[in-house]
Amino acid sequence: MFKFPHNLSPPDPKFVLDPFEPAYFELERSGEIPTRFAAAMKELEDCAACPRYCHINRIEEEPKVCHTGRYARVASVSPHFGEEDCLRGWKGSGTIFFALCNLRCVFCQNWDISQQATGTECTADQIAELMIELQNLGCHNINFVTPEHVVPQVIEAIGEAIPKGLSIPIVYNTSAYDSIESLTLLDGLVDIYMPDFKFWERESSRRLVKAKDYPVRAREAILEMHRQVGPLRFSPEGVARRGVLLRHLVMPGLLHETKAIFEWLANDVSPDTFVNIMAQYRPENKVGTKGRKGEIRYTEINRRPEHEELNRAYRIAREAGLWRFD
Repeated sequence: MFKFPHNLSPPDPKFVLDPFEPAYFELERSGEIPTRFAAAMKELEDCAACPRYCHINRIEEEPKVCHTGRYARVASVSPHFGEEDCLRGWKGSGTIFFALCNLRCVFCQNWDISQQATGTECTADQIAELMIELQNLGCHNINFVTPEHVVPQVIEAIGEAIPKGLSIPIVYNTSAYDSIESLTLLDGLVDIYMPDFKFWERESSRRLVKAKDYPVRAREAILEMHRQVGPLRFSPEGVARRGVLLRHLVMPGLLHETKAIFEWLANDVSPDTFVNIMAQYRPENKVGTKGRKGEIRYTEINRRPEHEELNRAYRIAREAGLWRFD
């Protein structure tokens, strides 16, 4: 009798996707991928890759918010075992971390990657080779981390990797600050969308991620992601194969925003939405540091969530009508 790996549970039969092939196989058979790549390059020429809509020519290396030009900057590549159980499985999630970001989260735990030009600029062919190396190591998927500002480069790399033998799901691991234009180009290329819906209120977003339109853009993006791939589904062994896996980082003192997010997910997206309620917030980056006048900055989030706050987040999810969450 088959025994499930120690970190996985048998999935609900309703959400098993078997047999399975990556979505990009059908797009490859249709001959559509070169068309997507051409559209992606036009997006770079007058940049609309993310909701900043900088409208600069990144092919000509014009810099603006994300400080990324023609080529994506790869900060690290590895089989990752720190992701959700259903992504990492027992062989790891094949993560490709992109440097830089289109948000400015004052609490970012990866600020040394997201706010600095670390790593190496890579061509599409180089990224494709990294994808194949991760697949050859046995990773269950290719997990693009912080890809919002490099969607054209991701599309180009997937197109290069398919003829090299790519055959595992693509995970799009995002802050949810994504443009609809980019998500439309990704339709049929991405199997698993993993957005992190951070804040519901405009003022919190302005102050803490420096993007006051974040809540609106995140809602638009998540609805489009769900339209493309639906609720999260698994292999018979419990490894994620296709759908939306939503993350929500519980922030200290902001459970009213958690409540609004969970109610929206249950009522406007789907009560079947799979949600990872994350407890690992800690003060990082600019939180708790001194400002120009010597004041301690962002004092309202200068602590970890309390145990009761975390328990309350789970109760809020249940009360909202969600039932698939970690």
